[in-house]
Amino acid sequence: MTTQTEQSAPLNRGALGVPKPRVSRRRSAVVHPRLRGGLFGLAGLVLLALIWELYKTLGPADGVVLGGITVLPRTTDLAMPHLAVMAERLFDPVTGAASALPLWQAVLQGSLFTLGIAAVGWLVGVTVGLALALLMQRFRLAESAILPWIILSQTVPLIAIAPLVRRWGAQIQFGEFTWESWMSVALIASYLAFFPVSIGALRGLASPDANHVDLMHCYAVGWWKTLWRLRLPTSVGYLLPALRLAAVSAVVGSVVAEVSIGLRGGIGRLIVEYAGAAGNDPGKPWAPIFGSILVGLVAAGFVGLIGLFLRRFRRGEVA
Repeated sequence: MTTQTEQSAPLNRGALGVPKPRVSRRRSAVVHPRLRGGLFGLAGLVLLALIWELYKTLGPADGVVLGGITVLPRTTDLAMPHLAVMAERLFDPVTGAASALPLWQAVLQGSLFTLGIAAVGWLVGVTVGLALALLMQRFRLAESAILPWIILSQTVPLIAIAPLVRRWGAQIQFGEFTWESWMSVALIASYLAFFPVSIGALRGLASPDANHVDLMHCYAVGWWKTLWRLRLPTSVGYLLPALRLAAVSAVVGSVVAEVSIGLRGGIGRLIVEYAGAAGNDPGKPWAPIFGSILVGLVAAGFVGLIGLFLRRFRRGEVA
């Protein structure tokens, strides 16, 4: 006859030789979400490559034309080379000269040049965007006066203002300081980068719960301490996506500005120069395009590293 204590004691299944029930490990789906996302991204690239080669093999040579409009590109070797042709061309010299660099090395140098300019533009854009967001959050009148102009600024065509920025910058001179052409490109990159940062930071700074803000007021906490202890940590979920968008926008602005003002040394200029070789060298024009994609991925990856240091504040991150 068992006692009350024996009945209430937990049953030791291991001691009786009965296997313990296996608990489903759902942590694996939580521990490696980035790995799963990387695999999906890799699968997307493989699928895109398969679609490219399949259309190259089965598509019409003159492309798909509907109503006199070409909706799908031509599949000739000049217009749409095979991926293997593009990859093999990367390891050949840029030109036939004896001192010519391999194509991949020339594209890498241009990518690093553009990445450096985009980084400067990103830093300037982030600084200006955060300053404007702080000003608009602090003063409601400033938000009403500045926010419409921030939105309106993104409607100006980038190609139209790039030559103007270069011409105005050439007239700036303080002592031995001289405005360089790359500074114009960095300024245009910051012009595109500040917009998502200012909007995202403004939303993030206004995102704290009203009860938390009232609690700060009850404790007589000033605006600066409330900003540091409450608003900035809460805004991380809004700010990180804005920083990623700003990084990619800075890269796009740098490439477009290099093409517009004719700055040599960057990936944008290489795209224009190598496009002229498409007639007899179809794999060459694609190399700087891949280089610009690499620059964008590096820029977005850098912001991802910033997010690793701020992961404790990323609860409820907004896309």
